[in-house]
Amino acid sequence: MTEQPPALDLYDDGAVRWAWVDPGLAGVRRVATSVVLAPLTLAAVVVAATVWRWAAVPAVVLLLLWAWAWWLVGRQVSAMSYAELPDELVIRKGRIFRTLVTIPYGRIQYVDVEAGPLLRRAGLAEVEVHTANPQSAGSIPGLPEPVAHQLRESLSSLGESRRAGL
Repeated sequence: MTEQPPALDLYDDGAVRWAWVDPGLAGVRRVATSVVLAPLTLAAVVVAATVWRWAAVPAVVLLLLWAWAWWLVGRQVSAMSYAELPDELVIRKGRIFRTLVTIPYGRIQYVDVEAGPLLRRAGLAEVEVHTANPQSAGSIPGLPEPVAHQLRESLSSLGESRRAGL
């Protein structure tokens, strides 16, 4: 009787070599959050100062929300990583609500590299992996552009070679 190898715990950092997203993604997401919350907070402060004193309550709430979002973005980004295993790509995100997506290389249809203006300015990009089933697709935000393009080429070639074997 042969012994089965121990189960691979994908959250055990000793068993899998995880690659983390660039910490600069937190700055990009914080700027995006600030672009939304700054005008709302400023409007509430102006209304509180000129028209209605009680508008200071929403201004304080918006400031607290802004501070909380600033902290939360940092925590979210530090929890994003991916690993290229022999047969699949594994993407994990989240601290409280954890998400673990495994994408077998043979299921990959195509891989996109996307970058909006803020990501481009930071030298980052997002790799999006598409499969026939949207639930098994995934994305890896916040990779340096050269790494994103290299990962795209690697995943595309692995997808082609593994799909040919099906």
